[in-house]
Amino acid sequence: MTPYPTQTPSLSVIIPAYNEAQRLPLYLDQVLAYLDERGGTYEVLVVDDGSRDQTAQAVESVAYRCPHVRLIRLTSNMGKGAAVRRGMQAARGTYQLFVDADGATPIEELGRLESALLAGADLAIGSRALAAHDPTFTVRARWHRSLLGNLFNHIVHRLGLRDIADTQCGFKLFRRSIAQDLFSVACVDGYAFDLELLYVARQRGYRLAEIPINWIDQPGSKVRPWRDGFVMLQELLAIRRRDSQGLYVPRGRPAPNGVEPALASIKPTHF
Repeated sequence: MTPYPTQTPSLSVIIPAYNEAQRLPLYLDQVLAYLDERGGTYEVLVVDDGSRDQTAQAVESVAYRCPHVRLIRLTSNMGKGAAVRRGMQAARGTYQLFVDADGATPIEELGRLESALLAGADLAIGSRALAAHDPTFTVRARWHRSLLGNLFNHIVHRLGLRDIADTQCGFKLFRRSIAQDLFSVACVDGYAFDLELLYVARQRGYRLAEIPINWIDQPGSKVRPWRDGFVMLQELLAIRRRDSQGLYVPRGRPAPNGVEPALASIKPTHF
């Protein structure tokens, strides 16, 4: 087994995984093949979020033959936000990307997000909503994705972010310094963690680019529309509470004097 590289990589890919023994291996192979072909230094961090299947063993078998792969195991199921946060905090790459384990977004879409960072953005997020209106892109979603997306956007209409069409797409790229800052204050463990990250990014004045990408829903989704929608509502209320307490205020700026800032509306999305 080749030792894990000590050289600082140019790219870190973080993959949160919960009971993904069936879907993850194929996507992980696709990620590695793409990164090897394009060249450059990289690392892939898979965060096993307390899986009860053979997810960890599947990743370990890949890590044994590929020194760029590292497994991080959480002792219990903490939630997608907690898994992504743990991976981002451990990542060493100059650029840091998190992706969903199901492979709904082809890893080749990374180039679109990298172009945005090279053009000056601090973070770039994949957008299914923007791609849905462009015939050159492919976006396919099943009913439960659309239901949860519509429910979520109805809930956050007065709590969310302005001019972001798709906050929840699991394909986001950060400059390392930006990722370390955002994830140092992020607290949401569940699906609403994306919204918290984007809200804090806007609070800090970071330059954000929303980029259309190809996306195809994969069988075996863990999303439970009604239960997860209710949990996301609780998480959104917690974001609002932490914001009113000044917990998202950038370092060096005074916290609000008990006055809760107004949060702008969010554009509808259907995923």
